[in-house]
Amino acid sequence: MARTPSSTPISTIRNFSIISHVDHGKSTLSDRILEITGAVDPRLMRAQYLDSMDIERERGITIKAQNVRVHYEGYVLQLIDTPGHVDFGYEVSRSLAACEGAILLVDASQGIQAQTLANCYQALEHDLTIVAALNKIDLPAADPDRCKEELDRVLGIPSDEVLSISAKTGEGVTELLRAVIDRVPAPRGDPDAPLRALIFDSTYDQYRGVISSIRVVDGTLRAHEKIRMMQAASNHELEELGVRTPDMVPVPQLGPGEVGFVVAGIKDVAGARSGETITEAARPAAAPLEGYRDPKPMVFCGIYPIDGDDLDDLRDALDKLKLNDASITYEPESSRALGFGFRCGFLGLLHMEIVRERLEREFNLDLIATAPSVVYRAHLSDGTEMDVDNPTDLPDASRLDHIDEPLLSITILTPAEYLGPVMDLCQSRRAEMSKMEYLSADRVELRYVIPLAEVIIDFFDALKSRTKGYASLDYEPHGYVTAQLVRVDLLINHEPVDAFSTIVHRASAEYYGRRMAERLRELIPRQLFDVPIQAAIGGRVIARETVKARRKDVLAKCYGGDITRKRKLLEKQKEGKKRMKNIGRVEIPQEAFVAALKLEE
Repeated sequence: MARTPSSTPISTIRNFSIISHVDHGKSTLSDRILEITGAVDPRLMRAQYLDSMDIERERGITIKAQNVRVHYEGYVLQLIDTPGHVDFGYEVSRSLAACEGAILLVDASQGIQAQTLANCYQALEHDLTIVAALNKIDLPAADPDRCKEELDRVLGIPSDEVLSISAKTGEGVTELLRAVIDRVPAPRGDPDAPLRALIFDSTYDQYRGVISSIRVVDGTLRAHEKIRMMQAASNHELEELGVRTPDMVPVPQLGPGEVGFVVAGIKDVAGARSGETITEAARPAAAPLEGYRDPKPMVFCGIYPIDGDDLDDLRDALDKLKLNDASITYEPESSRALGFGFRCGFLGLLHMEIVRERLEREFNLDLIATAPSVVYRAHLSDGTEMDVDNPTDLPDASRLDHIDEPLLSITILTPAEYLGPVMDLCQSRRAEMSKMEYLSADRVELRYVIPLAEVIIDFFDALKSRTKGYASLDYEPHGYVTAQLVRVDLLINHEPVDAFSTIVHRASAEYYGRRMAERLRELIPRQLFDVPIQAAIGGRVIARETVKARRKDVLAKCYGGDITRKRKLLEKQKEGKKRMKNIGRVEIPQEAFVAALKLEE
């Protein structure tokens, strides 16, 4: 039976996150901690226990931060397992805001990777105590001495403070838990002050409404009292207060420094956003907590329901998903080709893929996503400027003075043997090197400034294939720069199809136009007339393909006879096809949109 928090002194609480590069063993370490502390019945234990979504298990990555409370040697440990991929960095930052310490996990066979650095710096920004640990020391390729030396030189963590563990076998995990207890400070807070609790995550339950994960900062939150959401300015009756152990267990109260969940019957998803401050309705706090800085979306695409009747369902699904993933932005838009939908903003391409898949799976929707684009800054000849995230919104060339495109500052860590192919890849994507440093004799850190548009499609895949999976990538925004950019439009039977329009660099415009025209020629079914497919910049056609007409056999009824009779019938058919082409409208099947806009290709 779990002890109630009312008997938990604040000095025995330890709140910590597990942070690392992707695939360095965070979820496996969480499994071992659950086993060692007896939080989960051994018969019910499974790999990646805290990863609750099917999509997480299939891809082997953590997408959502998960929190769990465990008891160990008289202490209450509140563990938050975080994602490792750069696209889910916002999840990590929200989790770190609820903690006093972080376990920095490093693969003993791979050493420091790009996200290791990024997540470590993020933890230091939040003034967290870092407990470094080398994982996978049971692997034959493990080199703990080299990794400890790297941690000392790059991050300034003394070698004698770095623990060696194997999350798979459990070796060293008990020593790691003791180090967390010894090194991570207890939370601070005044139990008698007016209540202030921070919502750091929320989910939507069909029957119970919004379930919010909270961290109490000051005061005491008691079950069944009346609470107030400070930013939303709304009062609610607290229906349930509890902790995750990892099962949801009701408790009578939560004090300062404790992490738990609240259910207040909130059905409006805007009423309990991440970063919201909860206080008592009877004795409200003077000011809300700082909350979170809104993340800036970097990649945009249009998401449309295949069946137009599903538009309201898509809007509800986006509302509920935004509650669970606050980094999504969306606003209504319409397309002549695809009808009504939403223009959505994401933190990266993987984030975009995951959100689209979650919408389809969790809300049973059939969707089309347009080609991803970034936010360009168009400067008009009258001196004004506008942000353009949809290529169809780009003003006419006669009104344009110039266009600025967003840049990224990227950090690549790669084994020295792959240095040539990595540099070749970066130069082919218009990147400029800003720094090169050898972290050790066989590991190099490269820093480049590169246009965001060159990264969002397949840069990461190309980097992995050229380095056999050993290179790692981290990125952050780096402002805007003026570039030679043009909009390429696709015309089918002389009609522009806005869903296929995109903004590209002038040097690669012809290649893009040719590739899209060839792909559409294969995807559009043959009609009874020739269908021209053209790629154009303004009024200039840069590529053309033709879907040849399906030919009806008008000579089938001729049994021999004079050749002039056959020729007369063929001429008549030719005239008919010309007229049909003038009035004929090409129906583009939905499958053609899906296949042409597929991200992987």
